[in-house]
Amino acid sequence: MNEVATEHRFEVKATAESHFSWLRTRLSVERTLMSWMRTATALIGFGFTIVQFFQHLQQMPGARPPVLPDMPRYLGLALIASGTSALLISLWQYHSVVHYLSTGSFSAIANLDSSVRKTPLAIVAIFLSVVGIFAFGAVLLRLT
Repeated sequence: MNEVATEHRFEVKATAESHFSWLRTRLSVERTLMSWMRTATALIGFGFTIVQFFQHLQQMPGARPPVLPDMPRYLGLALIASGTSALLISLWQYHSVVHYLSTGSFSAIANLDSSVRKTPLAIVAIFLSVVGIFAFGAVLLRLT
């Protein structure tokens, strides 16, 4: 009996009310990914900026040599890595939740075919992840 209870936790009825509830949930998932993208962009950008700022500061005439000259680079790498990792984790979570909301007992409410799961938001998040990986590589290999 426990197997049946866990298999069907609740009954899903395809009504207008349940469809609009499904839409609100789906849009909430989209907003969550947008928030993660905003946070990841800030972390990646701030990490890259720290590296650039302190690199140019060290090259200024009359500037005192720093006690730990590589510390800004390590901090920048940590910020870029955390922003990129957070974005990749949030993309995985987004994909899992969208898949859950589009299949199984929710497919009657969603009223979607399997090709409608991807949104431009996911494409932008993937692009931003690639930018983060390239920024990390550029700072790591001192290409900046």
